[in-house]
Amino acid sequence: MESWLFLLGVMAIAAFAKNKALLIGVAFVIVLKALPPLHPFMKLLQTQGINWGVTVISAAIMVPIATGEIGIKELLKTFKSTAGWIAIAMGVLVAVLSAKGVGLLAASPEMTVALVFGTILGVVLLKGIAAGPVIASGMTYVILTVFNILPAAVK
Repeated sequence: MESWLFLLGVMAIAAFAKNKALLIGVAFVIVLKALPPLHPFMKLLQTQGINWGVTVISAAIMVPIATGEIGIKELLKTFKSTAGWIAIAMGVLVAVLSAKGVGLLAASPEMTVALVFGTILGVVLLKGIAAGPVIASGMTYVILTVFNILPAAVK
């Protein structure tokens, strides 16, 4: 019963905040939960959903290359500006943090609750997007490493 209330609460918050992505996501999970034959898919979504999302995002960012809007000329142009170098560095940093974060989430599932709650707050209150849990988990990994408080399973 508690999980239903939690999901419905998140749905209400998403509706109030007019956050379509969160609303669709929680509605989808509620449908999966409501239909017992689909329960195995929930576990699959939990274990593979981030990978699927990354795949969709990767495909979406390749479209301008495929359509010719971005080419080698534009790539080379990025190497000529400070902003371009910063963007490249941040892309590398986020990729590394995300990889570390996924490992942290796998080793310490209890971290997921805090990260999801923080992501919901960021989405609802600050008009963020729900891509945050993986990046947040990577940042959490770095902070935990700096303070030497990584969970034993990650070390």
